[in-house]
Amino acid sequence: MKKIFIYYSLSGNGDIVAGFLKHTFDIRKVETKEPLSKNYILSLITGGFKALINYHDNLIDFDNNIEDYDEIVIGSPIWNDRLSSPINTVLEKLNLKNKKVKCILYSGSGKAKKAKDQLKKYSIEEIYILKEPINNPHELNKIRKL
Repeated sequence: MKKIFIYYSLSGNGDIVAGFLKHTFDIRKVETKEPLSKNYILSLITGGFKALINYHDNLIDFDNNIEDYDEIVIGSPIWNDRLSSPINTVLEKLNLKNKKVKCILYSGSGKAKKAKDQLKKYSIEEIYILKEPINNPHELNKIRKL
């Protein structure tokens, strides 16, 4: 069974998850054409607003071909309790029909109620919520069985 982890990371939490999964998953990181500011407060405000309005970012060379994969895991930071705008684009562009799909959400609070609600329209088998794995590496134990 072939598996892929497709994710976005702004603060490094997604990169920590990708490093944890790299031995059993192919890894595909997405990047936006217009990156957020390097200023933490400004990026927090901008990202939170984009999440609030369900914005879809333009991505750099996004490869939406997942035909060869049986299991797709999508990784997203939580912004304003919602999915990140780059992952909104990923979910829009991927054909997840007949795929085993899971999500890993990395959140500063460890919560993501609105993001879970957003994911209801997709056939997501499991959703894992990790509280800042960059600062809490023990949180990766939640995804050990992937």
